[in-house]
Amino acid sequence: MKEIEITSDYIKLDSFLKLAGVAQTGGQAKMMIAEKNIKVNGEIVVQRGKKIRKNDIIEVEDYDKFVVI
Repeated sequence: MKEIEITSDYIKLDSFLKLAGVAQTGGQAKMMIAEKNIKVNGEIVVQRGKKIRKNDIIEVEDYDKFVVI
């Protein structure tokens, strides 16, 4: 599991995917989310504006798991 640090209270899911290096562009992040490839705290998320906060666990199908610190 990789740790990703954020410096604000939250970050939107699509921005998080770019920060973590999973998606190169916002469009790619949007596609991954729409294809239901992302779980936040064990639940599939389809909202690209989902607020990701510290201690959330993000799972990317066929990629990796991340924890927000």
